[in-house]
Amino acid sequence: MNFYAIRAIYIFEMMRTWRTLLQSIVAPVMSTSLYFIVFGAAIGSRIASIEGISYGAFIVPGLTMLSLLTQSISNGSFGIFFPKFSGTIYEILSAPISYREIVIGYVGAAASKSIMLAVIILATARLFVAYEIAHPLWMVIFLFLTAVSFSLFGFIIGIWADNFEKLQLTPSLIVTPLTFLGGSFYSIGMLPPFWRNVTMANPIVYLVSGFRWSFFGASDINVGVSLGFTLGFLLLCLTTVWWIFKTGYRLRA
Repeated sequence: MNFYAIRAIYIFEMMRTWRTLLQSIVAPVMSTSLYFIVFGAAIGSRIASIEGISYGAFIVPGLTMLSLLTQSISNGSFGIFFPKFSGTIYEILSAPISYREIVIGYVGAAASKSIMLAVIILATARLFVAYEIAHPLWMVIFLFLTAVSFSLFGFIIGIWADNFEKLQLTPSLIVTPLTFLGGSFYSIGMLPPFWRNVTMANPIVYLVSGFRWSFFGASDINVGVSLGFTLGFLLLCLTTVWWIFKTGYRLRA
């Protein structure tokens, strides 16, 4: 394992975050704070509680997961897309480092940035609502697995995309709507039976539900199912990345 190569890629990607601090950190935190103000204060004052949890606290895991998913995909996709766009990807591919080290460097940096942002959002949420974390260890596990999984997913999108429009297509048209419809702002138990069954086909529901369980000890879906889905998605992304580098899909001329 070439740790020097991993460290070089990781540090380069992390330094890009500090060069674009407003876009990478400040903007997502401000956007999430607005959600807390609008949904937590304005709407939350009209909703007594959901499953015995104040509405302001109830939406904390959902809003954190919303930012975590979108930022993980964005960080993972942009990190590998720009070397492709500028042509420097061929220098990386010809360097004496393995594909595994390339993936660890890029995906590790993307996941680190997303986790750092999620921690800042959780700290910011304390300014608006009071909440407790019932299972802090499981919260960290879900946070880590989700960040790595969707950073890998973003890495795949970055390799697949050949222009900026495709790069934004999946996060904006698929992931964000699924997250809003995945129980981020409500319990799926509040839905009519038909729509509850439809919602169960949304994969984001399992992520949000498992993450919310780590906060309050209650969820719409069994936590084992949520954890199994997260691990399954991680395995699927790892398999896809392995196939991409094995075949050279969108990497070799």
